[in-house]
Amino acid sequence: MKSRLAAKAKPQDLKKSVPQIKNIATNRRARYEYEILETFECGIELVGAEVKSLRTGGKLDISEAYGRIDAGEIWLMASRIAPYEYATGFGGFDPTRKRKLLMHRKEIDELNGKITLQRLTLVPLSLYFKGGIVKTSIALAKGKKLHDKRRTIADRDANREAAREVRESRRMERN
Repeated sequence: MKSRLAAKAKPQDLKKSVPQIKNIATNRRARYEYEILETFECGIELVGAEVKSLRTGGKLDISEAYGRIDAGEIWLMASRIAPYEYATGFGGFDPTRKRKLLMHRKEIDELNGKITLQRLTLVPLSLYFKGGIVKTSIALAKGKKLHDKRRTIADRDANREAAREVRESRRMERN
């Protein structure tokens, strides 16, 4: 007969699982329009119907979104979450409302100092589920000039061409 203690799992058997990350949306335009200096992960305050909309594959647009610090709080502006079709009346929400981002006070104060002194901006890079909770990755960024964007395109094309040449040379070596 087994004792109750033997039936319990041992601490070394219980490994902490890494939270699953499921990407909801990425702002691909941000890396083209801005020079990313520093990234941060923060929570986002959503109502129930917004979370349900994101879970069921609702559309999310953060291409025009930006971050703003007002009165010591950080907000995500100009983002759009498609309304959940079954949320009516009290459960409904404004798709383009400003959403509060959740960060520690020290981090917000540090960001505020960098934004005001260095003339930087906050840009959302992506929204994702991490362990069932919606998180956002925001970046402290500096806007690129037109010649910087051209240089980015030229560098990307050069890297693509170099990778193509390496692939072809390896293919020729095998034959």
